[in-house]
This record gives sequence, C-alpha cells and structure tokens, in this order.
Amino acid sequence: MLQNVSKTLFPQHRKITHHDLDHESIPDRVRRYECFFCRKDIDGWDIRQAMNDIAGMDMVPDPRIIISALYACRRVNEYSVAIRFLEVVRFKCDCTGEFEKLYPYILQEIGPTLEELGIEGPEALGYDRPELYFPES
Repeated sequence: MLQNVSKTLFPQHRKITHHDLDHESIPDRVRRYECFFCRKDIDGWDIRQAMNDIAGMDMVPDPRIIISALYACRRVNEYSVAIRFLEVVRFKCDCTGEFEKLYPYILQEIGPTLEELGIEGPEALGYDRPELYFPES
C-alpha cells in the first residue's frame, strides 16, 4: 500500500540522456529533427529545447534542420530565437576550422528560406563581430 501511495504522491525521477541517440545515423537524426520542427503543436519552449540539444551536439546542423527550425520559429513568432540559432550555426562552423567552406554553403542552402521568411542573417545585423569592434586604423 505504501509503495502505491509513494508513486502517486511523489514525483518520479527520470534521467534524460542522449545515449540512445548516439547510435542514430545522420539521415535518421536529420529526419527526426525535421519532423520535430514541423509539428503543428510546437511552441517556443519546444523549439528552444531542440535547438539547445542541437547546439550541444558535436556536429554542424544540416541545412534541412536549420530550414525547418526557421519555419518553426516563424510559425510561433520567435524571430529572436531564429537569429540566435543562426549565430550558433555560425559559431559551430567557425569551431570546425573549415569556416570558409561550411558557412557559405549553409548560407547558400538556407538563403531562399531566409528571404521568404524575412529573417536577416547575423552579418546583416552586425552580430558577426563584437559590439565595440573598431577596425585598426
């Protein structure tokens, strides 16, 4: 009897880990995040949670994931989250050491979506350099 009562009165702790997802193939991961961002009942918290998961992974997100995330941000009117996600993508490209190859490719792939949704990239907003950046004269 006491066991049944404790199960109903006290919250059950569940450890959430990504160990099961480590063995997931890249196409499956891309498909899973595309489907997640395309949900009709998605809200701002879900979008932020998924973007945080993506930011924590040791990978640069596929352009298809970025595009579906941008559409999700636009659906729930989260322009600032879309900009921050683009900043994360830029930072992840910079950390790979192949920024000159990766970032232009990603911008080429997501460019039409950015124009369609009216989202400006971090460079257009001046977020690609520090706020108090002064070029050496």
